[in-house]
Amino acid sequence: MNSVVIVGRCGQDPEMKYFESGKVKTTFSLAVNRWDTKTKSEITDWFNVEFWDKQAEVAGEYVKKGRQVALDGKLVVSSWTTPQGENRTRYLIRGINLRLLGSKADS
Repeated sequence: MNSVVIVGRCGQDPEMKYFESGKVKTTFSLAVNRWDTKTKSEITDWFNVEFWDKQAEVAGEYVKKGRQVALDGKLVVSSWTTPQGENRTRYLIRGINLRLLGSKADS
């Protein structure tokens, strides 16, 4: 089963892209904090997120930098080799459901 559930704050205003086919894609980064017991401090993990279609329109309209959101989706992994011969891997969360939780001003 490939399922991801995260809660975090949007790192920048979302970018919406409209395609000739009528599809819509919205992308943004999400900062998720976690506690590191070794350093006894909070660490921020960053995730790239994309939504499609109706959820993309909702994200594009209501998600703003600093806004807290919860989402569930699936992890998508892409691997490729650069022209210089370096192996690269990209991790992306393809969102399915989006929940708006609050704004930076609420905290």
